[in-house]
Amino acid sequence: MNEQRNLTTRQNSAVTVIGLGPMGQAMTRTLLTAGHPVTVWNRTASRADGVVTDGATLAATPSEAVEASDLVILSLTDYQAMYDVLDSATGSLAGRTLVNLSSDTPDATREAATWAAGHDTTFLTGGVMVPAPMVGTEAAHVYYSGPDDAMQRHLATLALLGTPKYLGEDPGLAQMMYQAQLTVFLTTLSGLMHATAMLGTAGTKAGEALPELLSFADSTGDILRAGEENPGVALDAGEHPGDLSTVTMMGATSDHIVETSTSLGLDLALPRAVQAHYRRAIEDGHGGDNWTRIIDGIREPR
Repeated sequence: MNEQRNLTTRQNSAVTVIGLGPMGQAMTRTLLTAGHPVTVWNRTASRADGVVTDGATLAATPSEAVEASDLVILSLTDYQAMYDVLDSATGSLAGRTLVNLSSDTPDATREAATWAAGHDTTFLTGGVMVPAPMVGTEAAHVYYSGPDDAMQRHLATLALLGTPKYLGEDPGLAQMMYQAQLTVFLTTLSGLMHATAMLGTAGTKAGEALPELLSFADSTGDILRAGEENPGVALDAGEHPGDLSTVTMMGATSDHIVETSTSLGLDLALPRAVQAHYRRAIEDGHGGDNWTRIIDGIREPR
């Protein structure tokens, strides 16, 4: 009985979505499907046509959009866009919860939380870790940080977008995790394109190369966990056992990649950056340590 009452409350609670790029549209449709009345606003009003057809209500102004719901979700280019959009609506913010799912720096999110508090508004930071087509699916997850009571209050609604992973009270934590994840993602994308260009010089088409490269990328996590379920435990302890792979061995590989890329006339920015990590560790006398020792030079660059 209580579960049914909570479900009804969740389905009937109004939500506002501001920003209707592909991500904002996907979130709006997910919320509508779950039974939420959704009010939307976008700088280019025509972008709302599709979701309005699906049942959303288009607000004429940001103030009208904010006033329609206690929960306001922002899906914008960056945090400056939040200020640009809500500058005319600050008088309507008091007592509401802003959930900003836009991308920016951790410091920018902390400044935004302070700004929101100045308008008597609760602020949650979020980082959506899937592309728009995956929003609302079992594969979706979203990192959040900010006041725990606000997180719990809106948990059922936010869970519709993807599995919520709450990181703590510091509003910058979710953005930090988001940027950390994208560091891995973007570096991997650049690596894939560098490798594809490398193979292309030998006549291998991208249609042949990428399946092989992606298969290896898929196995990277298993390779790193081989022999140890969580290699981060040793890293936290400051231990870098070189029994499986060493800085010297990995550094030699990075040298070969630079040499090959040079001979092929490819851009050297990425391979030289990787090579520099290993050369620094070797110079510091850690050639026999595990490759994880390169973190020292990343933490304390010269």
